[in-house]
Amino acid sequence: MNSCIIGLQWGDEGKGKVVDVLAEHSDIVVRYSGGANAGHTVVIGEDTFALHLLPSGVVRPGTICVIGNGVVVDPDTLMKEIERLAQKNITLTKRLFISENAHVVLDYHKKEDRLREESLGKNKLGTTIRGVGPCYADKVGRSYALRMADLRNLERLKAQLQTIVEYKNKIFAALYNAEPINADDIFEKCKSYADKLLPFTTDTTEFLHKSIADGKSILFEGAQGSLLDLDHGTFPFVTSSNASSLGMPAGSGVPAKMVDKFFGVGKAYTTRVGSGPFPTEQDNEIGQYIRDKGNEYGTTTGRPRRCGWFDAVAVSYAVTIGSIDCIALMHLDTLTGLKEIKICRAYKINGKKTTFFPANTTKLSRAECIYETVPGWEEDITEVNNFHDLPLNARNYIMLIEEKIGKPITIIGVGPKRSQTIFR
Repeated sequence: MNSCIIGLQWGDEGKGKVVDVLAEHSDIVVRYSGGANAGHTVVIGEDTFALHLLPSGVVRPGTICVIGNGVVVDPDTLMKEIERLAQKNITLTKRLFISENAHVVLDYHKKEDRLREESLGKNKLGTTIRGVGPCYADKVGRSYALRMADLRNLERLKAQLQTIVEYKNKIFAALYNAEPINADDIFEKCKSYADKLLPFTTDTTEFLHKSIADGKSILFEGAQGSLLDLDHGTFPFVTSSNASSLGMPAGSGVPAKMVDKFFGVGKAYTTRVGSGPFPTEQDNEIGQYIRDKGNEYGTTTGRPRRCGWFDAVAVSYAVTIGSIDCIALMHLDTLTGLKEIKICRAYKINGKKTTFFPANTTKLSRAECIYETVPGWEEDITEVNNFHDLPLNARNYIMLIEEKIGKPITIIGVGPKRSQTIFR
């Protein structure tokens, strides 16, 4: 069976753990979108792995890992991840495949990202400054883009970099009065990238279709969350790729009809990083309680996440556009200790009630939440491994979410470890 894992909120839902758990039953795990701005955390025993580019199935020996064409690859970050795994005796020889068509994030992308954010001041988007947006912009612009395959011809690459850097330096000087970058320095880095990463680089679309023909089981791993989708999220406060399931075919070369099941991953509450409207946000002691209890600080940036109640309107929208079959609800244990818990079941916008999420940020910023309040629970649930052993109020909360979003919750996370997972 082929499956796809999608975030249903604004990212940070716990996809890494779900991918790791389901990868036990998969031959291949494919990361198909985003870049090093993603942060997927996997906890194995006493070890915590923070992954930014490598698929979360990488910690399972024997699982083949693919970085698809839709990912923008930061070679520095990727090589560091490979080295850190090697220190844990996890090797990727013959089981990591990088798309030759994946675009490459270089130093000028990161500089452009930082300069643009600084110039926007209070209107900044809140990017991770990893160069992901500028790299995707170059991809769409085509003229100044580089892909992994370009590392194979260093002589040609050197000429390409001279042209690109000359263009970038004109932008840096004219728009930001910034110091120029040196093409030769970037080229020297690229020679190292070629030496270390080209052995993993291939036509991953061909590889995946051959694998499907051979009956292999593939797990597709999304990055960020559906509400950050470039086309269907809360634009402009989104990422630069299609973070919903709609990005899977383009980012991997595999049609959606070849996927048997789409899993949506959501938290038992809602978080957001950076700017943008957030209807259920609790900028108060409740939000701080969730932040501290759930360790809601960015895997990539360390920034504190904005926290709020579960938004059934937003999640239902992500389920609808993503054709989601079932839900993994994570971080249920974080809500332990709250006397009351709220679910946003509808919005009121300009005096009218709606249950359909408006991705238009002007409309969303006017949304007033209509809540349903349920009693919380005090019992520790981190060692519970059976749904019926959860406190009654926790079970009722889960069933209420199912009612509001119209999909079954089949996986429940009650802690960061593999063992802290309930299957229904």
